[in-house]
Amino acid sequence: MTEPAYDFDLFVIGGGSGGVRAARIAAQAGAKVGVAEEYRMGGTCVIRGCVPKKFMVYASQYGKSIAKSAGYGWSVGEVSYDHSKFVAGMHAEVDRMSAIYDRNLKSAGAEVFNDRAEFVDAHRLRLKASGKTVTAKKILIATGGRPWQPSPEELPGVEHTISSNEVFQMETLPKRMLVAGGGYIAVEFAHVFAGLGVEVCLVYRGETVLRGFDEDVRLAVHEGLKDAGVRVITKTVFTRIDKTDDALCVMLGNGHEMKTDVVMMAVGREANTGGLGCEAAGVKLGKRGEVIVDEWSRTSAANIWAVGDVTNRVNLTPVAIREGHAFADTEFGGKPWHFDHVDIATAVFSQPEVGTVGISETEARKVHGAIDIYKTKFRPMKNMLNGDQTRTFMKLVVRASDQRVLGVHIVGEDAAEMIQMAGIAVKMGATKDDFDRTCAVHPSAAEEMVTMRTKWVPEVV
Repeated sequence: MTEPAYDFDLFVIGGGSGGVRAARIAAQAGAKVGVAEEYRMGGTCVIRGCVPKKFMVYASQYGKSIAKSAGYGWSVGEVSYDHSKFVAGMHAEVDRMSAIYDRNLKSAGAEVFNDRAEFVDAHRLRLKASGKTVTAKKILIATGGRPWQPSPEELPGVEHTISSNEVFQMETLPKRMLVAGGGYIAVEFAHVFAGLGVEVCLVYRGETVLRGFDEDVRLAVHEGLKDAGVRVITKTVFTRIDKTDDALCVMLGNGHEMKTDVVMMAVGREANTGGLGCEAAGVKLGKRGEVIVDEWSRTSAANIWAVGDVTNRVNLTPVAIREGHAFADTEFGGKPWHFDHVDIATAVFSQPEVGTVGISETEARKVHGAIDIYKTKFRPMKNMLNGDQTRTFMKLVVRASDQRVLGVHIVGEDAAEMIQMAGIAVKMGATKDDFDRTCAVHPSAAEEMVTMRTKWVPEVV
């Protein structure tokens, strides 16, 4: 039986980091590739995520850096901040990067459709704007995630709020801002706007922010929010939001009412599969709408794969890129491999920032039993003259039986830069002895990672 002729060897739904990497590698291997992106090439990371967020983090840090420079002899005149000027520069850079994604795809030989693709069946896709139908032998779902919002029934007045998508479109700064959530997005933006001079309050239903991280890291970040001037209200949620002429009135579950200018909901994200037509293609979804895949990113449909946040495995841009690359190498490059989701280094751009790789102390005790803990907290040399009382925290989680380092956790300036290097060691299975044999770089904050010698012993109450 002759195999039907398809328009494409591979069609990728979504022009984010994972989809673009897969498309480029497949096209370079000789496959005929099509890519459909309904919004802008680059996906969440480039357009409304990692990249513009990091620019906002930088912007929010300059004011504090200018103030602290006096301790090093600098005298600065009148200081002011123009948010509209910053936003214009940020969007210009985002536009430049989006264009690069588009150009690189086309240079690799892929055909790009600025359109939304939806499944007709396992091999056919309809491009919604043009009405055109295309066929593909293999299809990759790489549509990413999107902010989750409660319904108006669950939270009356939710339509008056913004999400992490709209936050980048704010041309002017509000005087007051209320942030709902305790995850990395909520924490990062609470710091950003506080650093830009906004009166910020963070409301979180839990007791300590950053659920899922090491407990010491959570406590350090929670205290860091307060030190930054963010008012933190825990163990409650929003119950109603009313819009008046001059404010948003937010009712909390604890009975208190708060007035603010902007409410940002950062209470989670969900897989972007709504209306995609996965059922028609035989692609099974999980309870939260995520595409269910195996370790090779294969879905329940034999010719369809999925990578990135849409699978809700590890929702990080570099993970999506690696998954996309592995898929393309396996299916089109003759080099089968799949990404290992263990010991992935990651960062939270709070202020001070978090860098972490491996597992937490709690998880290590649960899985491995006997654990050795090494930790230190110190005021960095840089802060000795500038008046900044912020301290850096470092922690090593070590398996007692063989001294393998199971986790490295850092809260402090440049934590993200340090954890990338530590991630190599943890991924390779380095032991505490390996860390101890490594000569320190002095004077630096990072040297503390290889000079911790005394095991931490919990206080007996």
